[in-house]
Amino acid sequence: MLGVVETRSVSPVFVGRADELSTLHDALTRAAGGEPQALLLSGEAGVGKTRLVEEFADAAVGAGAVVVVGGCVEIGADGLPFAPFSAALRALRRELPGELAAAAAGQEEELARLLPELGVPAPARGIGRHDEEGMARLFELTARLLERVAADHTVVVALEDLHWADASTRHLLAYLLRTLRTGRLVVLATYRSDDIHRRHPLRPLLAELDRLRTVRRLELARLTRQEVGRQLAGILATEPDPAQVDEIFARSDGNAFFVEELAVAAHEGCRTSLSDSLRDLLLVRVEKLPEPAQRIVRIAAEGGSTVEHRLLAAVSRLGEDDLIEALRGAVNANILIAAPTGDGYRFRHSLVREAVGDDLLPGERSRLNRRYAEALEADPTLVPADVRVTRLASYWYHAHDPAKALPAVLEGSVAARARHAYSEQLRLLERAMELWDAAPQDVRSRLRLIDYTAMYSLCGCDPATTPLTYLDLLAEAAVAGRFCGERDRSMKIIKRALRLLEEENDPLRAAWFWVQRSWLVQAKDHGDGWRELGTAQDLVRGLPPSEVHAEVLADVARWSMVHAPGPDALSAAERAVEYARMVGACEIEMNARLTLGGLMVQAGDVEAGLAEMYEVNQRTVDDGISGVAGRSYVNLPNELESVGRSREAVPLMEQGIAFTRRFGLLDSEAWVWGNLAESLFTLGRWDEAAEAASRSWRVGQYAKPRGFHARVRAELAFERGDLAEASDQLAEALENFGTHDQAPQHALPLARIAIGVAAGEGRLLDARAALERVLDDGLPPGTQRYGWQLLLTAATVETHAAGLPAVAPGRAETLQRIRGAAKSLATNVPVWQAYERWVRAELLRAEGRGCQEEWAEIVAAFETLERPYDLARVRFRLAEALLGTDEDQRGRATELLRLAHAVAEHLRARPLADSVALLARRGRLALTGTPQQPSADTDPVEALGLTSRERDVLRLVSAGRTNRQIAEELFISPKTASVHVSNILAKMGVSGRGEAAALAHRLGLFPPGSEDRLFAGRP
Repeated sequence: MLGVVETRSVSPVFVGRADELSTLHDALTRAAGGEPQALLLSGEAGVGKTRLVEEFADAAVGAGAVVVVGGCVEIGADGLPFAPFSAALRALRRELPGELAAAAAGQEEELARLLPELGVPAPARGIGRHDEEGMARLFELTARLLERVAADHTVVVALEDLHWADASTRHLLAYLLRTLRTGRLVVLATYRSDDIHRRHPLRPLLAELDRLRTVRRLELARLTRQEVGRQLAGILATEPDPAQVDEIFARSDGNAFFVEELAVAAHEGCRTSLSDSLRDLLLVRVEKLPEPAQRIVRIAAEGGSTVEHRLLAAVSRLGEDDLIEALRGAVNANILIAAPTGDGYRFRHSLVREAVGDDLLPGERSRLNRRYAEALEADPTLVPADVRVTRLASYWYHAHDPAKALPAVLEGSVAARARHAYSEQLRLLERAMELWDAAPQDVRSRLRLIDYTAMYSLCGCDPATTPLTYLDLLAEAAVAGRFCGERDRSMKIIKRALRLLEEENDPLRAAWFWVQRSWLVQAKDHGDGWRELGTAQDLVRGLPPSEVHAEVLADVARWSMVHAPGPDALSAAERAVEYARMVGACEIEMNARLTLGGLMVQAGDVEAGLAEMYEVNQRTVDDGISGVAGRSYVNLPNELESVGRSREAVPLMEQGIAFTRRFGLLDSEAWVWGNLAESLFTLGRWDEAAEAASRSWRVGQYAKPRGFHARVRAELAFERGDLAEASDQLAEALENFGTHDQAPQHALPLARIAIGVAAGEGRLLDARAALERVLDDGLPPGTQRYGWQLLLTAATVETHAAGLPAVAPGRAETLQRIRGAAKSLATNVPVWQAYERWVRAELLRAEGRGCQEEWAEIVAAFETLERPYDLARVRFRLAEALLGTDEDQRGRATELLRLAHAVAEHLRARPLADSVALLARRGRLALTGTPQQPSADTDPVEALGLTSRERDVLRLVSAGRTNRQIAEELFISPKTASVHVSNILAKMGVSGRGEAAALAHRLGLFPPGSEDRLFAGRP
């Protein structure tokens, strides 16, 4: 190795960049105060990004911060998975060994995928779980690791050269910047802006980060002429001639690196003509070197961003003295510099490496890659162990030797999978497919299934002796594509496999690919996936038990539980459990048992079903089957909520949040947060429910958890009377759930909200049409949790519409359809028995019948349930019935209204609070303990502060009149009518005419039937 050498072309003076440095220092200050910071620094190649980072790093260290740097590594055209993060974590371990070890405690094996030094690396052969959340799990642990380390130290993580970043690095950075909430941490990433063409893989990440308000962008501009003059003065150690400054500024166009190169060239008398390209200028510098130094530079250019000293020696085949002499020439010329790790070399600027690499002949490049590969095979210790396989795969691939490249890229794909670098695994498997036919048959025949596959196993073969096939590569690649989010690529691979299988009699393998296709169709919102699952089921029907057969049945049962619960789904789940046990597929068995338990609850066997689910939860947590355990924390509380046991569900979900967060199960965590929001809503903890829903949105990676969040927010807004917000959230939920996968557990609650919003806006016919669409499709077995609430909303809408001539046609048929639908819903637990009575009472009320005894029994039923908002609503109904039939019950009615009003005010449920207040005023009842004095001229309109004229205008607005029609009827001008309408909307606190009409009817301001108008509302 070389010692310190002269670097004359680097300016000792740091020029300009005051604004950028100020921004970086501000970020450091904010981070030191506990507010994590994220910055993206961009600029063209050579503009000075690295120098700015170095200057900032020096200042940060001086301020007491810990600075770690990781650069994206390019080998040929390939990037190393997670290279900048691995390098940064390695540096952090050197700086803060104790803190990093403590932060990683308990997760060493998983984090060793990024940093093997943390402990025993994850198994290289893919032993252990691989799923769609594997990469997300690693990302979550990495983010939390950095937050913990940065809890007591200000830490700057600089990630350089993102334009070379592999897909896994890009995904990890995106996740980190999205989820950082705490810690004294600065994340600074740099990239070349001039390399980011329209199809560059970094471009989507930049677009995503632009949408994050927490990420600041810095664009590094070129130097001005004055700054170029100062830079030249620093390099030349003397004030430059103005003409020379003009010439170099004109040629460099203010690019700092080219200023340095031109300054050195001028100083050494190398006067290239103005027509020469700057790339040629870089090569002129290389060509001035002695031949041995030029040879070393050419070898290093093909070795990657950084090349180890011992590897250079092996590839160059020079003696140690000759090698040192050649390297010294390249380093003295400031073309190569020592790597930060101290054990190798890199080009001072990547532009020089690119220029030298582009100048290599095709045959020369292949020969150099072969020599790198041969050297590594002869001595694997020449490079760090965690990059050896990946680099060997790249070298053999670029050496264009299929016989050597095929096994090497397959080994590389296994290594990538072990690190959850599924994007790189997919790229390497696609290379293996490309090489398959070109590789000799004897090479292919020596490849074994057990060595290169982990995503699936088929019955009837021994993976240790079975040769690898092309279809096996397609299977691995299809799953890798699904795991890394490359769904279109994965779908193309699956289609290719199914075309090949049309010529083979291999139903198990075909069924397996159809299952994968089903998952993709659902993920891409191109359908509900049933056609694909049905095809898989047909293919395995009648075959002996196998793991694939068990998996197909388990997926069919799981799909049916969500989309078509009932006896067939229950039967499929039972058979899936049986087959999984027969073939010893434990994880499939646990998944199937979890599904079976849920279906048993829905079918009415509540206690046995919940016991089954509790057992699966306990066993999977104890046995480390984290994927199924995460799902159990979603499904079990969901079923508890479905039978009215919300309070039991909440602590279980709190455990689930901790568990899913620990294992990085982001999708499961998002669903748990969403379910928690539902249970908190039921329990009357609405503000906590809103926060839980927001957490679901922040954590969720895919559309459906975000749709769930929007659905909960829509329900909250609706019950609080904010119809505009409810409508917006409903639209967002519908967009996220899509149109191809109408699962009842999502479709029915959304339909209920749509009915309520339409009615609240005075669009009763739209509300009725939405109900009819649901009833036309029918309420499937097991959907009582959603069906009863939907029917209740519909019945309440019809109750409020009583006496409105415009909507009288079809009303009787609608009420009868609601009654018919109610007969199909189960009442197997107290909560739905109470709802059944409530729906029946609302239907009677809609027909002008019913009695206080019925409402008293409903109140008694809800008083045994922990559903405070529902209890407040039925208490209001009972009070209403008492005041309408029995003057002696005023005291009881008053108490009921006080209780209902207290809940409505606490929850900020404005429609219920308004209805309670109006009923109290009309009945001359005091809600605060001071009786109201009867008054013959008491008018509910006065409570709203409306004038007599505004009362007349509101009556006509409620009848659906336009401003011109109001003006004609009241003999005023349309402009005056418009002013009155605006005043009315402001006094009533509503945003539109429809809401004003709805509130007027709900408050009973005008006698039923007094005008021909449309209305519906709550409670």
